[in-house]
Amino acid sequence: MHEVDIVNSTLGKALGGATGGYTTGRKEVISLLRQRARPYLFSNSIAPAVVGASLEVFRMLLEGSLPVRQLQDKAKAFRASLTQAGFTVTGAENHPIVPVMLGD
Repeated sequence: MHEVDIVNSTLGKALGGATGGYTTGRKEVISLLRQRARPYLFSNSIAPAVVGASLEVFRMLLEGSLPVRQLQDKAKAFRASLTQAGFTVTGAENHPIVPVMLGD
């Protein structure tokens, strides 16, 4: 973390529909956030099954990039199918979240 002081992320869409999220950074920064930004931080605990599933996803990602490449390929194919069907699709070409613009 040489370029940023704080990393915020969710354990939602990227990890298969889990709930919750996290904030990480230097101990001093996190301590300050806990004391001064409490109204902006959620402190609900995450269900044990979600923690276990999230740890497994991180383990799989550390073992190799095949699942990521497969997901990117599927997203590209899905995006192409939607575009061919006449939908307006936005966002990054290989991102797994595929925004479809429906208009009015």
